[in-house]
Amino acid sequence: MNSKKKLLNRVRLFNHELEKRARNLKSSKHSNFDEEQILRRFITELLPADHTRTVVDLGAGDGTRWSNSFALVDEGWTCLAVEYDSYKFSKLARAYRHYPGAFACRCRVQPDTIAALLEAYEVKENFSVLSLDIDSYDYWMLDVLLPRFRPRLIVAEINEKIPPPIKFVVKYNPDFEMTHHFYGFSIASAAELCERHGYALLALEYNNVFLAPLEILTSTTESLTADAAYRRGYLERSDRQEKFRQNLDMEILHTLTPAEGLRFISDFYRRHTGEYDASI
Repeated sequence: MNSKKKLLNRVRLFNHELEKRARNLKSSKHSNFDEEQILRRFITELLPADHTRTVVDLGAGDGTRWSNSFALVDEGWTCLAVEYDSYKFSKLARAYRHYPGAFACRCRVQPDTIAALLEAYEVKENFSVLSLDIDSYDYWMLDVLLPRFRPRLIVAEINEKIPPPIKFVVKYNPDFEMTHHFYGFSIASAAELCERHGYALLALEYNNVFLAPLEILTSTTESLTADAAYRRGYLERSDRQEKFRQNLDMEILHTLTPAEGLRFISDFYRRHTGEYDASI
C-alpha cells in the first residue's frame, strides 16, 4: 500500500511539473495587466532579503487567472488565498494543492472578521504582500486591517472610472452584490486612506493601486499624489479606452469640473443613493 502511495505521489509530482512547464512555455504572466512585474520590482527595491515571503490574497479567484500572487506561490512563498465563490474556490484549491506553503480558504471576507482570520493562520504583522480584490467594500477591509497589520506592499483594485479629486467609497454592506460600475473606492479615497495609515501611493496600473508603508521607502522611491498616479496609470494610457470599453458611459467624468462630476455620479448611481459616500 505504501509503495502504491509513493508511486501515486511521484506521478502527481511529474504531472505537476509538466503542467508547470506548459504554463511557462505558454506565458509567464498571470496578472491582468502588468501588475505582476510591477509587484516584483517593488519587492526587489523595497523588501529586505529576509522578508517573510508571505502573500495574503483576498478575493483570490481561481488562483491563477488574473492573479497577482500565483507567481510568488510558484516560487515557494507562503500564501493564504481566500475566495468565497464555490466554483472559483474549487479551481483555487486544485491549483494550490501541490504547494505545501499555500492555503486555500473558502469564506466571505468581512471587515469584522478579517483580522481574526489572518491571526488564525498565524500571518505575521508585517507580512510581505497583500493582494485585495473583492469587488465591493475593499476600502473598509484596508481601513480595518492596517491598524492591526502592516503589509510591506499592497496591490488593491480601485474603481478607476472615478477621477481625482473625487473621493468615492461604497459603504460596507455584508450582502453587497456588485452591479454595473458600482463597487470599491476611487484613487482619491486610496490617497486619503494612505495619509491616515502612514502609507505611500507608489503606482497605479489601470485599476490596481500599489501602496507601501512610509517607513520602508528609500531615498529614490517616488511617492505619488492621487492626480499624478491617475494620469500616469490610467488617464493618459493610449490603450485605455480599448482595454476599458465598458467604461465609456462614464468617460464624461474626465471633462467635468469636480462639482459637476459629483452631480453626474449622484445621477448615475441614483438607485444606489445612500449606499456610498462621495465628496471632493
